[in-house]
Amino acid sequence: MQKFEHFIKTFIGIDEIDLKLILSKFREKNVPKGKFILKKGQIANQYFFIVSGGLRFFYDTIDKENTTWVVFKNEFFTEISSLHTQKPSRFNIQAIEETELLVIDKSDMDFLYSHIPVWQEFGRKVWEAMSVRMIDQILNFQTLSAEQRYIEFMSTPELLQKVSVKDLAAVLGITPNALSRIRKNIK
Repeated sequence: MQKFEHFIKTFIGIDEIDLKLILSKFREKNVPKGKFILKKGQIANQYFFIVSGGLRFFYDTIDKENTTWVVFKNEFFTEISSLHTQKPSRFNIQAIEETELLVIDKSDMDFLYSHIPVWQEFGRKVWEAMSVRMIDQILNFQTLSAEQRYIEFMSTPELLQKVSVKDLAAVLGITPNALSRIRKNIK
């Protein structure tokens, strides 16, 4: 919980009583590599903080899986398009390695939002940061070449070390063969 306390305090100033109440609503969950925390068709009802490990968001098409997002330690997230609308998820969320999570149910999160005003500020700041990250990813797809996108990803060593070539290629929007050529040219 210490990592999560530090994460919270990077976004908001909070007193110890409120912090203890917040932390009491979270529970630890260990997810083995390959296990799903959400499958397509389920309705998301939890938020997650990654203490260690990593997860990938992906969807299936007729002939392949398409990894769209990868998250690692010190990320707070949910499958917001399902949680917010309470409609079935279009994504699967799967551990890419042994992953330790802190989990809070939507009902407990809503309780904290309604009883701790500074927690609303935390939620707003987390989602603003996530929105900026998504906008950056969209702009990169529209303005950068595949090689330039790969170079951007090189600044996140976890992506290169922990994500399979197939999944990294999918996140970059290219084929694994194209990624191999790019890697060869950069070395």
